[in-house]
Amino acid sequence: MTADRLDRFGGWTAVQADATGFFRVAEVAGRWWFITPEGHGFLSLGVNHIDSSALKYPDNHAVWKGRFGDEETFLKHGVYRDLTGWGFNTIGWSQEVVVPGRTHTPPWGHHQYRWAGLPYCHLLPFSEMELWNKYPRYPDVFSTEFADWCDYVARASCADMADDPFLIGYFYADVPAWGGHPGGQQWPGAAEGDAAGQPADLQHIAERYYQTIHDAVRRYDPNHLLLGDRYEGRAPLPKVVLDAMVPTVDVVSMQYFPPLDGLLDLVQEWHGATGKPVLLADSAFHLHNRRMAIAGQAERGRLYAEWTERCFQVPCFIGWHWCAYIENLCRRAGLKDRFDEPYGEAIGPMSEANRRVYRVATGTQA
Repeated sequence: MTADRLDRFGGWTAVQADATGFFRVAEVAGRWWFITPEGHGFLSLGVNHIDSSALKYPDNHAVWKGRFGDEETFLKHGVYRDLTGWGFNTIGWSQEVVVPGRTHTPPWGHHQYRWAGLPYCHLLPFSEMELWNKYPRYPDVFSTEFADWCDYVARASCADMADDPFLIGYFYADVPAWGGHPGGQQWPGAAEGDAAGQPADLQHIAERYYQTIHDAVRRYDPNHLLLGDRYEGRAPLPKVVLDAMVPTVDVVSMQYFPPLDGLLDLVQEWHGATGKPVLLADSAFHLHNRRMAIAGQAERGRLYAEWTERCFQVPCFIGWHWCAYIENLCRRAGLKDRFDEPYGEAIGPMSEANRRVYRVATGTQA
């Protein structure tokens, strides 16, 4: 995959479809793709959790001041250089965890995405029912307050981003607890439902949730993809939720961390249930993974290369977003250490895998 075969968004010019001026999804010759604004096939290779404050602790602030000093320089000359140099083509999700069980850092503004200069996905915080959230709040989706909140969230971001060709689309909640929250919190009315904390009318709740969000976004942005909730692949997801998202969401987005033995079966299952392409919106091989022992940085790179090849051979699989960019003291995982130094033993094989991905996806040679 050489640069002269890519359009300015990173789309592969060998795969052609109608150009609409914005990203969309389409099935071309039996394989699903994002389609770039210029009409070329695009598979999203993203990096998540890109937060400059990871370089502003007392012991590494000198690195920040010496190399960057301001956000624009960090994004233009740090993030863009790194991601493109490593074969990534997408800002997956900018926000980063800094306190376990609490909300993430603020989302990037439109100007930050423009400085970064890459296709990007943006998360719109319509709800606070994440599995990791120690203080979740389930919305009353039938209330005027929920509709008004969705309108505000969409108005605050989508009105500014609506004409940006580099925006791929919008995520909703990160790993929402549709099948019950580990802390015991429940949907309004769940006391009348089953023992898992699901109300009897979960189907109607899900339908109203997705429709209200769809209408709010489309009020301000008719152009971009709706990437929906980022479902946790290891958590229960009632079928009625998948059924409810189908009419208004363009892509099934999921989080799934190693071991990945069940990943591709789930990708096929959710694609079969919805008819939508599937985006792995958050995954990585972390050294401190509790479920899987990983020997070191070289092993991280080898596993990524192995699994991206397996995943992109599946025709409905359209992207992998890696968690995360620079280590901080909370997550303790990234492609670079806390002093902005890249883990070369991991990045080397990852970069090679990224540059093979279009050939892997189409079964073609260089």
